Amino acid sequence: MTIDLRNVELVGTRLRLRDLRAGDLDVYQRIFTDPRLTRFMGTDSMGVRAAAASFDAALRSRDESPRRKFTLAITAPDDDTMVGTIGLLVEDFGSNAMIGGLVVVPEGALRAGGIEAGRLMAAFAFGPLGIHRVWAGHRHDHPVMDTVMSGVGLTPEARLRQLYRTQGRWRDVCTYAAVQPEWAATATAAERRVLALRPTAAREHATAGR
Repeated sequence: MTIDLRNVELVGTRLRLRDLRAGDLDVYQRIFTDPRLTRFMGTDSMGVRAAAASFDAALRSRDESPRRKFTLAITAPDDDTMVGTIGLLVEDFGSNAMIGGLVVVPEGALRAGGIEAGRLMAAFAFGPLGIHRVWAGHRHDHPVMDTVMSGVGLTPEARLRQLYRTQGRWRDVCTYAAVQPEWAATATAAERRVLALRPTAAREHATAGR
């Protein structure tokens, strides 16, 4: 099975990840302009115009070659309405990718879908993108994200002191990571289907080190 890296769709048990579409703008703006939903993110909440510009940049990234940034909408498997977002950044060095930008709107059945979304994104990185190491981080005082990281299959690595400044204060970040052979051994049936996908076009940077 193949996957078009310009039109990503990953189906799990309870949710689906897909590339952003023009009709997602309202939900995207709602997420990134809300101080409560962005409270623990690496940047402060945006204004409406800034959020729209960020959304446009995410749409444009689909046409980059090779594509390094994936901002995906979280939806239910049988409902195309965007209820959250998650991102993956393929780094320029080694064979590393960073999962970030995980937000799920608080209402609805998918409000606890962060672990499954993270695992689908990890499977996407380790499978079709050919990445060897996936990592992620969270603000050190986030109340539940350590549980999410563990559920995604990421192992604690370090605490980075005062990495970024939000809400007027410098913030420490705790980092976690997984490597492909170890993570793949824990994959569910749905995640193994994602791992088995191959891109329709070759990835020049993703196969380094494999």
